[in-house]
Amino acid sequence: MREQKVKMTNAEVVAACLKRHGVEYIFGQSNPSKITLACIDAGIRQIGYRQENAGSYMAQAYGMSTRKVPVVTAQNGPAATLLVPGLAECLKASHPVVAIVQQIALNDYEKNAFQEMDHEKLFSGCAKWIKTVQAQDRIEDYIDMAFAEAAGGRPGPAVLLFPVDLFNDDTQYEHTLYRTESLGHCPLDRTVADPSRIAEAAKLLMAAERPVIYAGGGVISSRAQAEIRAIQDKYSFPVATTMMGKGAVDETHPLSIGVSGYISGKRGMAKFLKPMVSEADVVLLVGNRTNQNGTDSWTLLPRNASYIHIDVDSTEIGRNYEAAVRLRGDAKLTLAALDAELAKLDGAKRTAARPALEAQIAKGREEHLKEIQDVTTNANSAPVKPEKFVAELEKHLDPDHILVADASFSSIWIANYLQSKDQREFYLPRGLAGLGWGFPMAMGLKIANPHRKVFCISGDGGFAHVWSELETCKREGIDVVCVVLNNEMLGYQYYAEHAKFGAHTNACIIHPVDYVKVAEACGLTGFRLDDPAKIDEVLDKAFAAEGTVIIDLVTDDRSVPPVSLLQTAAPQI
Repeated sequence: MREQKVKMTNAEVVAACLKRHGVEYIFGQSNPSKITLACIDAGIRQIGYRQENAGSYMAQAYGMSTRKVPVVTAQNGPAATLLVPGLAECLKASHPVVAIVQQIALNDYEKNAFQEMDHEKLFSGCAKWIKTVQAQDRIEDYIDMAFAEAAGGRPGPAVLLFPVDLFNDDTQYEHTLYRTESLGHCPLDRTVADPSRIAEAAKLLMAAERPVIYAGGGVISSRAQAEIRAIQDKYSFPVATTMMGKGAVDETHPLSIGVSGYISGKRGMAKFLKPMVSEADVVLLVGNRTNQNGTDSWTLLPRNASYIHIDVDSTEIGRNYEAAVRLRGDAKLTLAALDAELAKLDGAKRTAARPALEAQIAKGREEHLKEIQDVTTNANSAPVKPEKFVAELEKHLDPDHILVADASFSSIWIANYLQSKDQREFYLPRGLAGLGWGFPMAMGLKIANPHRKVFCISGDGGFAHVWSELETCKREGIDVVCVVLNNEMLGYQYYAEHAKFGAHTNACIIHPVDYVKVAEACGLTGFRLDDPAKIDEVLDKAFAAEGTVIIDLVTDDRSVPPVSLLQTAAPQI
């Protein structure tokens, strides 16, 4: 610890601390203004969102891609309330973010000051940690605590409340700064599980007759792709993934099952390989919350199997499936240690099992391709089927393309019909899976990766939540290609209501919108696509254009993804 005495305003101290933690961008809308101005003076660029929830989604995606702890800012009162959806997604899906929220003056508490509310109670259900900075000599301490809380342990949101009287003060005080370390990266503190339990897990896996690895989003967050792929290939373990785990392994690998869980119904990529998961005798869960979607309402995974569970959060281990071996630790380090233990054991049994496993997976893939032909290769009439569009999109993607989807049907089309291979990255918001994440997430990812192409798919319902951010794209020079699936309905809601209740509410049907005109009104480019024969032509134009591009894709409103519940009810519209 090195003591440094400096003369700065309180706001300038905040900016200096953020710079120390590697912050390059803040996602905000001016407030807290003095802090924002100080950050700009310090070389930190503000990305000015149009609404707070979208700004928090941009920050989340930026952090997911860069592994830096992102910063989002907001004013007190109604602006603060709009941060809740994004922070809740980050809390549920274990992504770090520091939210800097303006607070009323300390002397105005409990006086019904303008936009006064109890922000600590507001954020208590969607953040790991919430504190109010009450003294200028503790600014540095509280900022470091916020970053350490956000990135440490199980990552999540940390909220700092900044009273305006403390930070609107223009006086340059003599501040004593003690701290020099940067805490702005995630994971902050990698830990490895108990070596004796890792050795136990290795023996259990090697002795298994029908082992399977089921990888979740924790593999991606830990950057453990290389480690899990090494174990898959060296020891011949078949690997399935959740939607958030898509990208953990290369789906062209002969031992990759694909995305499993609740999307294993008709035309699901893992439909024909489901028995490899449901009939396993040993299951290795890695960064997997065993949530409802990932387990198909807790029916996918076998109850009589032995479970090995790797997770950074001990409360997730054994939550829904009792763990025979608990491995609390970072996925990357723990998988590397598991690899070392597996290498000490006789692998003849695994080697002998590989040809049959590869043949089973190859057959399942072949059956899947046959089953989807009616909605991909042979779907040549209008309106366009989403499956047909995504199948054609596959041919236009770069090896390092970044693929983003909004929640609901959009995530399923990408997860089920695009392959994880090469250096592709997939971002599917599944913590709470609320509508409106996709497009702002694509924006945050482009800011994080200015030299890579970013492609987004959103439904018309989700896009309506955030289309105001088209103006942000124009103003900030953010260029992404976004497809809006224009079927004039809230598809998931519509079919779910019919499956459960035999009818749908009036909100499920959307009035026709011309999304090309919406894009053009913001000074951007739009293309309308209503003919399958023109998919290639429109994609070529979209990827060649400068700036953000919106493709208004007129889709078949009877296209239902491979969710068993929804496929039981496909009513005429």
